Amino acid sequence: MAEQDLVAIARTIIDDNQYMTLATADAQGQPWAAPVFYATADYTEFYWISAPETTHSRNLAQRPEISIVIFDSRAPEGTGQAVYLAATAEQVPDDDLDRALAVYPGPAERGLAPRDNREQLQAPAPYRLYRATVYEHSTLCPRGTGACTPHGAPFDHRVQVHVVG
Repeated sequence: MAEQDLVAIARTIIDDNQYMTLATADAQGQPWAAPVFYATADYTEFYWISAPETTHSRNLAQRPEISIVIFDSRAPEGTGQAVYLAATAEQVPDDDLDRALAVYPGPAERGLAPRDNREQLQAPAPYRLYRATVYEHSTLCPRGTGACTPHGAPFDHRVQVHVVG
């Protein structure tokens, strides 16, 4: 399968889903996974809203390196595909909220009303807007190419794809 096909698969998965799973770790390395509703405009910056007191928000404040996976959980066994993202994350600074709110929560057909009230995402409000800046995208290597079957036994592994640019 050509890389442009994998890029199309990755973009479709990102465009067709609404939740991503964040994988964070605390200062001691204890892992934590959390699903969040997301929006992106360019496949490199992903936005979500969380309370700063949640475990994943506290974790990324200590360790901004995160992993993300986006997948369709309705796919039958053996047919699923996912996009894996390596990123750094942060709470969106107040002076960048307007730019971020132009992206989050995404197009109206996704089901959330636009948030045009930045005060809903600043202290003392309970929620903040967060951003992951992706530096690597990957998908599962497609089977059947022959390159992924050492000793005749296929196995799942990821291949990097260049979703942007």
